[in-house]
Amino acid sequence: MNAQENPGKLQPAKLNWDRCALFQAARRVVVKAGSGVVCNSSHEFDRQHILPLVRDVAELVLGGRQVVLVSSGAVTLGAAALNLHRSRLRDASVTRACAAVGQCRLVEAYAEFFRPHGLKVAQVLVTEDDFTNHHRYRNLRQTFEKLLKLGAIPIVNENDTVSDFSSQAPAVFRDNDRLAALLLSKLDADALVLLSNVDGLLDRLPSDAWQSQVISLVTEITPEIRGSASGVSATGRGGMASKLQAAEIAMLAGGLTVIANGKTAGILGEIFAGKPLGTLFLPRSRMAGKRRWLAFASTVRGRVTINANACTALQSRHASLLLSGVTSVDGTFAAGEVVFVLDSGGQIVGRGIAEFDSGRLAALLEHSRPVKGTLIRRERFLLHLPQQESALRQPSEPAQPEA
Repeated sequence: MNAQENPGKLQPAKLNWDRCALFQAARRVVVKAGSGVVCNSSHEFDRQHILPLVRDVAELVLGGRQVVLVSSGAVTLGAAALNLHRSRLRDASVTRACAAVGQCRLVEAYAEFFRPHGLKVAQVLVTEDDFTNHHRYRNLRQTFEKLLKLGAIPIVNENDTVSDFSSQAPAVFRDNDRLAALLLSKLDADALVLLSNVDGLLDRLPSDAWQSQVISLVTEITPEIRGSASGVSATGRGGMASKLQAAEIAMLAGGLTVIANGKTAGILGEIFAGKPLGTLFLPRSRMAGKRRWLAFASTVRGRVTINANACTALQSRHASLLLSGVTSVDGTFAAGEVVFVLDSGGQIVGRGIAEFDSGRLAALLEHSRPVKGTLIRRERFLLHLPQQESALRQPSEPAQPEA
């Protein structure tokens, strides 16, 4: 499969020059290694591919960069250690048990492999609450900042030992691709590298992969590009669709993203040397930190409906949402929690952090006299934009079960 340019995009020489400049400037990096890279066909730790990857990460760190490594594979390794067939993973309690066993094996292996390079690792297991709770969200960043300052390499994974795989609530992340993108956003990292067992984003469906080519550069994720990605991996929860969503989050957070084959020896070094490998997604304008949290990591607790004047003020004048513009409230939420804002037709206008709890808001709306005050300040409101739709967590988005 040969790499190809998107029609009308950068020429190859220009692309190579841009890649070199962009990746030389990337000082803080998030690398995600998928299960297909971490584990072999026997569902055991794949030393053949992990050792070169560890060497690449070590070279980046020793060269002055900061690297966060998001590693899948714990559940797969745990199931193999317990001699369990993967069909047993349909039981959520078995999956959690396998994760507990596999995490030990995963971190022990990374600690062993990084030791000859004089580097130490730190295990960081995260849950969705670490992202949706803004106080814990701040603590998470402080922990990473200190680890990186001390020269440790954070090895990150979702804490599957306590995850609710059966939840029907919209998932903040239910695969490590999105988790890695959220970390890039939270840590203001410069680049995200998603390593899988494919060479990059193909220009057609996987069923036609034999005649497909790798798309070398993406500046915008179009419906046609989304249509070329489908399915999940054999050992993990993600697939190309989840990688596209992760890339879109990173683009909106102002970061570079590359999807590349983690089984290619020296792949990280080649990428950061500017070689045109994999699929490169160029960043867009970086959203402000509070709005990034609202867009990607917040949990919506309720809904408020507004009148036409308030809708115009939000969409055209980027104003705050005044209480006088609210016509109804639905759901139970506390002051400081996130709510959807709907127009009179039930369409989502945006989301924001409420200044009042649902009970007090409902009581205020019952008054016959005009209500004064602000429900959502403009700096705490995120306008819903069509181009962000696939990256945002929508209220109907189901949780994805473990493969």
